Amino acid sequence: MAKPKRDSNAEERLETFGKEIVKDIRSNRNPKFIMTSRSRSNIEFDPRKGFLTLGDKTEERNFINTAQSKRFMQTVAIASKCHRFVKENQHTAIRGLFYQLKYSLGEDIDENIFNEQSESNPLIEDLEAALGLKREYLNLNATKKGVMAGNVKVVDMFGDERNVTDTSKLGRSGWAIPSDVDSNIEFTDVKARYVLVVEKDAVWQRLNEDGFWKKENCIMITPQGQATRGTRRLIRKFADMGLPVYVFNDGDVWGWYIYWTIKTGSINLAYIGSDIATPEAKFLGMTMSDLEQYDFLKKMTMKATEIDLKRAQEMLEYPWISIHKEWVEELKMVIKSKVKLEQDSLQGPRLTFIGDYIREKIAKKYWLP
Repeated sequence: MAKPKRDSNAEERLETFGKEIVKDIRSNRNPKFIMTSRSRSNIEFDPRKGFLTLGDKTEERNFINTAQSKRFMQTVAIASKCHRFVKENQHTAIRGLFYQLKYSLGEDIDENIFNEQSESNPLIEDLEAALGLKREYLNLNATKKGVMAGNVKVVDMFGDERNVTDTSKLGRSGWAIPSDVDSNIEFTDVKARYVLVVEKDAVWQRLNEDGFWKKENCIMITPQGQATRGTRRLIRKFADMGLPVYVFNDGDVWGWYIYWTIKTGSINLAYIGSDIATPEAKFLGMTMSDLEQYDFLKKMTMKATEIDLKRAQEMLEYPWISIHKEWVEELKMVIKSKVKLEQDSLQGPRLTFIGDYIREKIAKKYWLP
């Protein structure tokens, strides 16, 4: 069987990037490249599209500038390595790239290209923005995180093999979501009424043991906390198939913010917002309003910390959140009551109550935008 084709567009863009720099050098010009600014001031919420995007501001990075020369050199080094990875059809993690570039600039120079991965990670994002390509197309992967179960088949062209996985046959483990759900991978025979995203792995396991996704004919995903790019991209792909997306998280600012990164994208990744945001997603819970709807929860609250309250105040200032009066009310209730709720607390009456809670909220449309 033929090997999967590498992304020729990525190879072409990397080569064009390098050729422009070489052209500047040969013409005795200051080598430079221009990229869309990823500064906070250039990040905008597009209410029509429903997600965060980058504005029109650009910034130039050039070599003959003492404030930029090192970052310029580092970015070019990353581009060079990625070009080799793409050309040779080899992949590595962003940690692997760091070690590929962690070497001295020369025998007489006591300076490495990179000393810490915290230096290389943001430059990978800069390169993505400059080339208009996701890092997955540069053959860079991140640690996989997230699990899925449902009536879905995954066709994965990996190496020389074509692997087909039926995610409805994986028992308690589920299907581990990779960091790249686009390259040489397809999702077929998708038979579900909706997608349920469950913040915590332990709650996902509880629902999986009850056979919730089978009974409800849904796809059940847990990002296991904050959702990775791969998990957010997968949710977006299912939404593109016409499936409603419901998110079931903790009733605190951190669970709520995880929801908003799924719904509108995140500030750091605004340059790929259209690929990873799902504006049509709905929030099932938990919420402060649940305290009135389910009386037993009043005994299940936890005290919100000062950090929680500060974060709630910050979220009130985000325009993509503050346009929804329901969310403004929820955040103000947290600040006033100084309490929070965990989704695990729904196991108070009985272990299977979590499923009843989700069914009732979907049936009665008790969700937040």
